[in-house]
This record gives sequence, structure tokens and C-alpha cells, in this order.
Amino acid sequence: MATPDAALQQVLDLDGALAIALVDLGSGMALATRNVVPFDLELAAAVNTEVIRAKLRAIDSLGLDEQIEDILITLSGQYHLIRLSSRPDLAGVFSYLVLDRGRANLALARRALKALEDQLEL
Repeated sequence: MATPDAALQQVLDLDGALAIALVDLGSGMALATRNVVPFDLELAAAVNTEVIRAKLRAIDSLGLDEQIEDILITLSGQYHLIRLSSRPDLAGVFSYLVLDRGRANLALARRALKALEDQLEL
């Protein structure tokens, strides 16, 4: 198990990683953050909480028996990757990763967020 700072730093060491946060879905508050470029992770945490809530409402409205694994938002110069924790002891926590689109590898980023979840101790 790893502390939040150590676990976040491992993800931030990925090529193209710009910023990462662990967020409480209930409050929208960032629990831990790391970034290599200026990025308002507190605001991003709150706004992306609303993105997840909207998708959860859509899943419910459609009557789908599904869980969100991750959400990818593709911008012209960045990828924003949101992963909800599936660990029972981390229920209600998600990771939010900002990547440089020109340098990042999405497969490696998804794998790193899964590893973050597996090793994280809050």
C-alpha cells in the first residue's frame, strides 16, 4: 500500500501526465493533488464530480445495470481521464488525470489509474 502522495506521484511520472487528483464524489472535494503545470485541481474536482453525477443519472434513467469504470474526455490538446474506484473501502472516491494529448499513452494511463487504485491507502 502507498500513501496518496506517493501513489499520485507514480501516476504523474507517466509521459504526458500533467495533473492528478483523488476526489471525494460525495462532496466534490479533492482529497489529494499533484501537478507539474499550473492547473486548478480544486475546481476540476468539483466540476468533474458533476460530470459523474450526470452520467450516473443517465445510467439510472436508461435502466442500465452497469457501473462506470472510467470516463474519457478528449480535448484538442489534452485528455482528461476519470476513474471511479471499485474497491469497497474506496467507495465514493475517483481519480482525475490530465494528460498532454501529444505525449500521453491512454492505455498506459488507464493501467496506471487501476494500479493507483490497487495500491492506494487512504
